[in-house]
Amino acid sequence: MSTPAPARIEPEPRSAYKAFRSIGTRWMDNDAYGHVNNVVYYSWFDTAVNAYLIEHGVLDIHHGEAIGLVVETQCNYFSPLAFPQTVEAGLRVARLGSSSVRYEVALFAQDQDLCAARGHFVHVYVDRVSRRPVSLPQPLKQLLETLT
Repeated sequence: MSTPAPARIEPEPRSAYKAFRSIGTRWMDNDAYGHVNNVVYYSWFDTAVNAYLIEHGVLDIHHGEAIGLVVETQCNYFSPLAFPQTVEAGLRVARLGSSSVRYEVALFAQDQDLCAARGHFVHVYVDRVSRRPVSLPQPLKQLLETLT
């Protein structure tokens, strides 16, 4: 008996995301094929999430006791992005655990309703010194609840 194929992942509209950040592409983001290289997308995911947390005062990258470590990441690509486009990253939270969070991020070409790529990454929050998991700090948890 064969296993059914997984459902095809499709691009989503802007309305599926809660917060947005504009990110300018750079000349060096393009690869030899004339579009943004896949590794840059992961950098944009990281930028969208961490900038949002820093701007909302719930992440202190230099002195905070709890830090988020990426333990999983994934991306699906639907259409190319290229310099000199402006990319808009949409952000939402799909799962909020006691010490972890799954962020979902979609990348949109400026003024486009469907994403060019979408994916996720998971942060596990740990003590800065011991690197052992800790509960999400309450201010962080409250902010993330607004993105669910």
